[in-house]
Amino acid sequence: MSDWKTICKVDDIPVLGSRRVARQGHTDVAVFRNAENKVFALLDRCPHKGGPLSQGIVFGESVACPLHNWTIGLADGCARAPDVGCTQAFTVHLDGDQVQLSLNELRTLGLGAHLDAPANAGAA
Repeated sequence: MSDWKTICKVDDIPVLGSRRVARQGHTDVAVFRNAENKVFALLDRCPHKGGPLSQGIVFGESVACPLHNWTIGLADGCARAPDVGCTQAFTVHLDGDQVQLSLNELRTLGLGAHLDAPANAGAA
């Protein structure tokens, strides 16, 4: 059995856009593609107020949260200064044109991030 789950083909992710990977009972994972065809995956939840990063604007190796325009790094999931906080990043594996995510990470990472509570409760 493979340790990787095939999500889609690279071309199935819009350039400067994303696709969501549903996880039953848990926050989805957003898979992003930038202009250089690099692929990244983050928990679909801004560390500020929980906005859906999959609906944000991708630029360079960052995404702008659609709620408050926080800039989140696609490689590490961390907000860029002066903002603070991180969302969970997931390992992406490319097998030819196939985008794959770690089965173990999909099962275990970001499970404590509930859809109804901000990731950084109390953050401004």
